[in-house]
Amino acid sequence: MPASATQTLRVAVLADSDTRWKWGSLTANRIVPPNSDISLDGYLLRGRATPTARQLKEVGVTADSLREVTAVEFLRAMEKEPYDILVLSLVGGGVQAMLHGLARAWDGRTKRPVVVTGYVGVVYEKLTDGLLLRHGADLVLANSRQDADRFKAVYDGVGADSSTVTEVALPFLGGDAYTGEHDPYTVVFAVQPSVPDNRRDRDYLLNRAIQHARFHPNREVLLKLRSKPGEHTTHIEELPYQKLVQGKDLPANFSLVYGHMGDVLDRTDLLVTISSTAALESLHRRIPTVVLTDLGIREGLGNHHFVGSGCLASWDQLDAGYKPVPDAEWVARQGVAAEGSYETAFDAARERITKLLAGADMPALKPYYTPETAPGYLPGILARHHLGPDGTPLPGAPAADKAPGPVRQIVRRAARGAYRHGVQRVAPVIRRMGEL
Repeated sequence: MPASATQTLRVAVLADSDTRWKWGSLTANRIVPPNSDISLDGYLLRGRATPTARQLKEVGVTADSLREVTAVEFLRAMEKEPYDILVLSLVGGGVQAMLHGLARAWDGRTKRPVVVTGYVGVVYEKLTDGLLLRHGADLVLANSRQDADRFKAVYDGVGADSSTVTEVALPFLGGDAYTGEHDPYTVVFAVQPSVPDNRRDRDYLLNRAIQHARFHPNREVLLKLRSKPGEHTTHIEELPYQKLVQGKDLPANFSLVYGHMGDVLDRTDLLVTISSTAALESLHRRIPTVVLTDLGIREGLGNHHFVGSGCLASWDQLDAGYKPVPDAEWVARQGVAAEGSYETAFDAARERITKLLAGADMPALKPYYTPETAPGYLPGILARHHLGPDGTPLPGAPAADKAPGPVRQIVRRAARGAYRHGVQRVAPVIRRMGEL
């Protein structure tokens, strides 16, 4: 049935981290056809990065319902619930597993939800691997013109259907445009959980930010943190800056902050990062933005993505008063839409979804990877989510209609705590021993 002014569309979002919940839920609200209401149900995939209540609150996105599920529980819910749109906001392997599981769950049905997936930010690594794991959805969203071109080239290059690639923009861009310096002038260093990945480099960046505060006592320098110790985000953080800063002599104009990135950007005069998506949020608002070169311009850091942006600079240059000027053509290709076209960036996705919802029948989901095309790869991906090679739940998978008892809840919390302890305390020690 076509979307109309009186129709409420039921939308489900499956996410596996706080960042992906933010991307998925905001995307869901932006891709719903015009003149339609939305009823949004959130599903959080149980795992190492399942967001805490604090992280969900910081994201600032509400849903009509929100619950934690296993992959099999989610698939069984999808068999029963008549959704119109489903957004898979997961790591690539999770998307692939859900596509095969959903294909089995919906086998023989002529009406099913429109399935949408994509990336939460800058795609600077595992482009081919991640894309092929997402193939099979009705829409594979590309956050920029550059990404859309790259995505289509990969699909065309392996003989996969590239018509599903749909250009949009990052769904969390917004906020007031930068109009001039604040009092005090505020420098925000937006750190990342996994980049860089060693203590020496993270200590270096932290010390340089502290040094910048000392060199400029009239400036306020904020270290913008993603998560608190013990919490996990999309990426693992073995060496939280909160721990690295302990014992250091901090100037009065240097402080650590949490909170919604948009709120922090409201008072930012200079955004500094290694390669965070925060740089694109900042550029969208025309805030002076620097991507650091101190540790080199390398694929492993992700700052190579910003070659040509006009934003690359070092702490030495910033200490000396350097202010970046972004390249307008580069910015335009990144889906930043600083020139004012942001509100139309999702029109193509809305139009595509409207046509699919209005169609008589929906085709079966057909991922590129199958037991025939990837017999040595696909079964392992599916097994991690308790699915067999054909997408059928394996014996012993948790039941969808049975709520976890007190003992099961305690075991889950203990296992998650042990994992986080291993990541943040044991793993770094083992790594240091290996370097002896």
